[in-house]
Amino acid sequence: MIDVVVLFFILGVFARLVGSDLRLPEALYETLSIYLLLAIGLKGGLELSRQPLLELAPQALAALALGFIIPLLLYPVLRLLRLGTADAAALGAHYGSVSVVTFAVAITALSKAGIAYESHAALWVALMEAPGIVAGILLARRAERSATATDSKTPRAGWWSLSHEVLFGKSVLLLIGGLVIGAIAGDKGIAPIQSVFIDPFKGVLALFLLELGLVAGARLAEVRRFGLTVVLVGLAAPPVLACLGAFTGVMLGLSTGGVAIFATLAASASYIAAPTAMRIAVPQANAALSITAALAVTFPFNLLFGIPLYIALAKAVT
Repeated sequence: MIDVVVLFFILGVFARLVGSDLRLPEALYETLSIYLLLAIGLKGGLELSRQPLLELAPQALAALALGFIIPLLLYPVLRLLRLGTADAAALGAHYGSVSVVTFAVAITALSKAGIAYESHAALWVALMEAPGIVAGILLARRAERSATATDSKTPRAGWWSLSHEVLFGKSVLLLIGGLVIGAIAGDKGIAPIQSVFIDPFKGVLALFLLELGLVAGARLAEVRRFGLTVVLVGLAAPPVLACLGAFTGVMLGLSTGGVAIFATLAASASYIAAPTAMRIAVPQANAALSITAALAVTFPFNLLFGIPLYIALAKAVT
């Protein structure tokens, strides 16, 4: 049976397709996103307080490397699909970074199925947010330098402002901040706020997915606009990248749930951190193309079909 939080997403898509006037206030959407990022970070930090950090170093390095490698692998494929250099770099960055909400749905699915996973998995999410964005920017810069003619009028942000946006943007800051707070506070420190940040998590996630369903439903028209390329990338990339993530998890000796999470993270695409950073770093890229592939195609695919598939893959390889 489909998890109840996914049904909220389907309700949002349906409401938009039938022209309902259902809307969530923008301020509420912002509040829910802040809550989810902090809650995921706090839960991960709480588990970090119970772990010897040196033992987590191989997993941390693998998460960083996986996020950086994915855009490098996708870029030549996207160029073969006749995307321009800027669009290929930007789209690769979206898939190199991760979707925090897809991660949240994956851990609820694992919990529902009774499959154990590494309790510090939120650390992997925080580490994989930025490397893919950095790789996408590097690919775009390299393409600009190698071009025979460059447009000097195109604005280009400096590395300092880009680094600030990537490392101190809302999603990364809240995730890492939550991890640090949870790790410092430990069980006793978190206990007074558990009823706010831990217990209601799934209900808040359901509301957030309702809003994302509305947004994704509105983006479906963009899929027709960009045609087969966006559908092909949005549907084909996740399963292939999930295999890469699962292989990485197996090499790290992770549990079945941990392998499933690594596969899910590799298969997900960012629609919060990456669009903001790439809009600054690669303004000549078509932002609508990347966000449509990530949010209107890959995100629904992962929620409805991908996560069960990645869990089955993890069971098979472990």
